[in-house]
Amino acid sequence: MAASHVPQNLQLQATIRKKDGHCVPREWTYHLTEGSTDLKTEGRPDMKTELFSSSCPDGIMLRETGQGYQRFLLYNRSPQPPEECVNEFQSLTFCMGSKVFLQTPREKEACELSSD
Repeated sequence: MAASHVPQNLQLQATIRKKDGHCVPREWTYHLTEGSTDLKTEGRPDMKTELFSSSCPDGIMLRETGQGYQRFLLYNRSPQPPEECVNEFQSLTFCMGSKVFLQTPREKEACELSSD
């Protein structure tokens, strides 16, 4: 990170399938501040996001905390993430106090990332 007091930005984009089956583009802007490893989500001042390194090439692991909640998330482009990725995620979250894991079923292919 550059030596500056101006927050740095991280822009993430995704296309998410809603319950009705339609794919919608989403975009998140995270702000990093010098001297902190926490990401602040633009438009959600109460939320803190922490990204974790992972050996899963098509996935991302993160922890979100807010007012009275904490959740760990593993997002993966594959309908069935590799077993090693799930094990790595469970190990990470177990070390941080999680005991229960929920894996949502995926019956449709991932949405295409929109380019607009």
